[in-house]
Amino acid sequence: MGDTLNFQDIIKKSALHLDAFRSISYIDMVLGLLCAFLIGLFIYWIYRRTFRGVVYSYNYNVSFVLMTMITALIIMTISTNIVLSLGMVGALSIVRFRTAVKDPLDIVYMFWSISAGIASGAKMYPLALGGSLIIGLVLAWLSKRKLREQAYLLIVRHTDEPANELRVELRKLDGKLKSKTVRKGFTELTIEIMLRDDNTAFVNKLSTMEGVQDVSLINYTGDYAQ
Repeated sequence: MGDTLNFQDIIKKSALHLDAFRSISYIDMVLGLLCAFLIGLFIYWIYRRTFRGVVYSYNYNVSFVLMTMITALIIMTISTNIVLSLGMVGALSIVRFRTAVKDPLDIVYMFWSISAGIASGAKMYPLALGGSLIIGLVLAWLSKRKLREQAYLLIVRHTDEPANELRVELRKLDGKLKSKTVRKGFTELTIEIMLRDDNTAFVNKLSTMEGVQDVSLINYTGDYAQ
């Protein structure tokens, strides 16, 4: 019974009186949020400079800044009171995000923001700043070191009997046939090719060949086209 009373006293003292908050240093609070804000801006800048997706989203990028600061605020909150930490875990466990993330690299930025927020909220400022700087430099370096060759889909629509010149040019591209559609009067070929430095002059050459009706070139990464 005594153990139960002692536990209840701890809960009442922690939840009702909130004595732990009296020991909070406002300087630490400001430093933590400021550190999280600066790292969030750095993540924002790196994401914008290295973005390679289809459509850039300003709101999605800004969310990294806010995510870093909010995470730091949560860590500072739960580190002062055991009851609030348990309640915060329970509250966050019911949160569900239904926004589809198409690019796996976006998940990396999300984890980066959360990790930096945790380090900032835990007063590990050198770790938060130094780690974020290293991660940012690695992402920037990998973005510049990205292979020049990119995957494209070449769609050629020609008559049933294409010219030999067209066949020769398609062999030169060293592509991989993805699909072939045969309809009345024409045939449509979809070929996956790798191009370097956006060298697309061959498209105009193919379009002027005998028997070719139209030529399309689509850049795509993974499962969706750009």
